[in-house]
Amino acid sequence: MPRPATAWVRLLTISVIVGLLSGLAAAALEAGLSFGSERLVGRYVEVGGQHLWRFHWQLVLLPAIGGLLSGVIVGWLCKGGRGHGTDTLVRAFHYEGGHLPMWTPTIQSIASIGVISCGGSAGPEGPIAALGAAIGSSMARVLALTPRERRVMLIAGCGAGIGAIFQCPMGGALFAAGILYRDPDYETDAFIPAFVAAVMGYAVYLPIWGKHLPLMETARSFTFSHPFELAPYLLLGVACGLVSIFFYKCLHFVEGLPYEKWRIPRWLAPALGGLATGAIACAIPPVMDGQYLFIRNAMKDAVQTNLALTSLWPLVLLFGAVAIGKCIATAFTVGSGAAGGVLGPSVFIGGAVGAFVGALIEAVFPGRLPESVRVAMIPVGMAGVLSASMRAPLAAIVMVAEMTGGYGLIVPSMLVCVGSYLIGRRWGLNREQLRTSADSPAHAGDAIVHVLETWRVRELMQRDWREQVPPGATLGEIVAMVAPGTRPVFAVVDKSRIVGLVSLPDIQRIMDEPGVADAVIAADMMSTDLVTVSPDDDVYFALARMARDNHIVAPVVSGDSSKAFLGMLSRHDIYAALRRHLENMRRDLLVEHAGLAAIDREEGLHQLVMGAAAPKVDNIQRLLVPMQAVGRSLRESDFRRNFGVQVIAIEKADGTIECPPNPDRPLDTSQRLVAIVLDTPPAPTRQVS
Repeated sequence: MPRPATAWVRLLTISVIVGLLSGLAAAALEAGLSFGSERLVGRYVEVGGQHLWRFHWQLVLLPAIGGLLSGVIVGWLCKGGRGHGTDTLVRAFHYEGGHLPMWTPTIQSIASIGVISCGGSAGPEGPIAALGAAIGSSMARVLALTPRERRVMLIAGCGAGIGAIFQCPMGGALFAAGILYRDPDYETDAFIPAFVAAVMGYAVYLPIWGKHLPLMETARSFTFSHPFELAPYLLLGVACGLVSIFFYKCLHFVEGLPYEKWRIPRWLAPALGGLATGAIACAIPPVMDGQYLFIRNAMKDAVQTNLALTSLWPLVLLFGAVAIGKCIATAFTVGSGAAGGVLGPSVFIGGAVGAFVGALIEAVFPGRLPESVRVAMIPVGMAGVLSASMRAPLAAIVMVAEMTGGYGLIVPSMLVCVGSYLIGRRWGLNREQLRTSADSPAHAGDAIVHVLETWRVRELMQRDWREQVPPGATLGEIVAMVAPGTRPVFAVVDKSRIVGLVSLPDIQRIMDEPGVADAVIAADMMSTDLVTVSPDDDVYFALARMARDNHIVAPVVSGDSSKAFLGMLSRHDIYAALRRHLENMRRDLLVEHAGLAAIDREEGLHQLVMGAAAPKVDNIQRLLVPMQAVGRSLRESDFRRNFGVQVIAIEKADGTIECPPNPDRPLDTSQRLVAIVLDTPPAPTRQVS
């Protein structure tokens, strides 16, 4: 297949593997949470219940124990492993070349099971996002992918993990591609691999756990039917934005506590945060809910039914207390350094806010708000807080629609998510996010890369490569073909197929071995480790292959089975073509934006100064015999030490080349020295004249 097709097949195959592994990891995490929650916090309190003020000493101690275990395990095994999952993968994408080792996300995922099972207010979605991203990054590292491809696999793994554990493959892929930036911007190159990985992650997770999200049972029947319904949703958008700001302030406050000043070890801080969470849970038990049981009951209207309320004001108090309490409890749990994420709590808080606003409107204006709209505000609120806290409005809309099956609520979700995002986007929870892709180090030089990817090798290759020799060419014949002031690379061609390259270092190596140069031929000195390209390859791919092995040229061979030598692609030719292109862009820029002319003049002066101090490079020159060496031999003159050159041949007055030269024959002024001018200057500062 052509190289672009081969590259896509390879990338998508890896995406399938990454998706499968991430889905299995999510299933394992879900198993740990189900087992632990049922046997720990589930023994002492019904976290999905509707009652407040339930004091048990176990509720105070359990989150502290979970936090202590997390602090000890993460602090001992993962130095510098603080921060929730999405921040970890965003930092790895922007600043660490897509490198995210498996160790830290794995330990944090395991520790998060203990934290959540003990009633800590955290979510497993952040850790599984980081673990899926680490799986993608590690797979890319094992297969020696490029940094660009490694970042794509990082995103694909994150999308697969989120898509599996939330059961929202499309939303997971969109979330992974957009979580990197504060503004609505996406890693479009990662869309297809992320979708493939998310589908595979969801597909492998589904047979293990099935569709266990109970939110679907109610929300799929909700629809948007009348424009007057938008008014309460507009209020909900404002509420979601304000609560997301409050959530940020709480988390930022706890993270900024001066633990060092108070002489509190970092490993002990999560235990203290757990104590605070336990105290809050005694007043508001639902803050310990890590599986959305409280939200499910709210959507089924079980809270109102069980309480047999004659007034909705107690319900308003309940939902408001749960939303505020969950913000504070999550801040104490995650902000103190316990393993866990803020993605799940954001969804939970949004559901509570939606229930609060719906109950508040019904309490103030009885009978004015249809029951279906009041309950529908719960899943829409989930999307609203998620949109602002994660700064991912589009992903939030799709994720909640898939999680709840409430596709009929797309229109109000759009209104709420946009309103919430505009209000709370400044206070997003992911500190590592950059404004747009233009600010990311991962996208430095994107304009140049795009240009190189649009060019094909056949457009820049030299078809008539002058420096071709057969395998039997002698060193003298090769040196005779050298043009002055060049760094030659000879293509050794046998029956139209290239079998090796002879470069300046190869010639220099032979000259350093006494007695070898007399009988050496091209086949003896050539490098057979060839990096070849085809005419249809893009220039960026070719340049990357050349850079990987530090080659200045790449032979161009036909794409068929003959692999015939067609020419040579030179790094210098690529550079020259790129300079011409950039010069044309500069000229067009100055025509369109005349105000930049002054800056252009300053840059021109800078380039002039830099050009005057340009570094030298090794090359071959024909030089006059210096006066200090006339009458002396090459051995006596010691050209390498005294003049910074290595003589590889002598050109006589009649034009014949003596290669290798006789090191003991005296030199005269009629001769020319064919020499490699070294980049490193000689110790004595004398010039060859």
